Amino acid sequence: MKWFKTVVTGLGLATASAFSTLKASPFSGVRSCRASSLNMATTVAPKIAKEADVVTLNRFMIEATRKNPEKYAELESMMSSIQFACKTIANLVTRSGIQSLTGLQGEVNVQGEEQKKLDVISNDVLKAALRYTGKMGVIASEEEEQPVLVEESSGGKYVATFDPLDGSSNIDASISTGTIFGIFEEKQECIVDETMGNLSEAEMACLMQTLQPGEGLVAAGYCMYSSSTIMMLTFGDGLNGFTLDPQIGEFVLTHPNVQIPNRGKIYSLNEANEFDWDEGLQKYIKALKKGDNQTKTKYSARYIGSMVGDVHRTLLYGGIFGYPGDKKNPNGKLRLLYEAAPMSFILEQAGGKSTTGTKRIMDISPKGVHERCPVFLGSPDDIDELLTYL
Repeated sequence: MKWFKTVVTGLGLATASAFSTLKASPFSGVRSCRASSLNMATTVAPKIAKEADVVTLNRFMIEATRKNPEKYAELESMMSSIQFACKTIANLVTRSGIQSLTGLQGEVNVQGEEQKKLDVISNDVLKAALRYTGKMGVIASEEEEQPVLVEESSGGKYVATFDPLDGSSNIDASISTGTIFGIFEEKQECIVDETMGNLSEAEMACLMQTLQPGEGLVAAGYCMYSSSTIMMLTFGDGLNGFTLDPQIGEFVLTHPNVQIPNRGKIYSLNEANEFDWDEGLQKYIKALKKGDNQTKTKYSARYIGSMVGDVHRTLLYGGIFGYPGDKKNPNGKLRLLYEAAPMSFILEQAGGKSTTGTKRIMDISPKGVHERCPVFLGSPDDIDELLTYL
């Protein structure tokens, strides 16, 4: 019994007490276990119920549709497909090093950029997800040379524009990447040959007419794949953020009614191009560095090289993000349809502003799928100050 007492002492007084109770009466021991389980249930149940009482993206869309079915009924099914695609891409990004999905595809896209393996896969994932919504007619993607028909039938009335994997040049280094998307409503229906072969000039002209300025967006958002997967989403009535909970596999509302600060203390531009910028922009950045700006506050430089990551930080902390035109690229490098316009819509819905330096980005009518434009977006007061230099 000496060794037994030593073990019991090591396990602690609670264990010893439980053993004594069980030894005295096996039935009382059972009752104690039941009581303990009941106590645990009453303690844990409210916690589980509280965790279950979260607003998932699906629940958010159902509630929005209930309140305004005319606006949201068709968008609900599209968002179901988009969030499924984002979950799939998030998983691919997380496992890219394990599944040998890093590195180059060995091909060059229409932009003249070498495609990463995940560029191609992400594009296919989004196309496949959107194809089965029953609502999508046309898509315009960074990886597609021209607008392409998604629905085999002529029933789709929406146009999707997207950058399937923004910042993919950073993927091999496990730096944050993202998916940017915008949804327009078609102004006219395009009937295209189901064989999807070579399109006639009339068919291509019709597809091109589906492309609209940012003012025509009915929804826009981005998914950021980083330490967590976050989706920022707007339907033109504010901006909300959802974080993917890996335990339940659902996007959960974590950032309701996002508002960008009126001012920030961070600027985000690729300063390697500084000497090719316009003189006014160079003076503005120097003023931010020295604290000679309107607020007399020195700004910090933060630049990831992934638009989604840089814009997400700007949304939360304030400040300014920019990819301006320069001597080498007068129109900058960001594409209007599936990068600049959706991001501008997102920023404006959060109380921010966006501009090319001379005009509001949302007002620009695209002349082609891959048209580029200079981009500045961020806190309203920071953008206003920038414009005084330009």
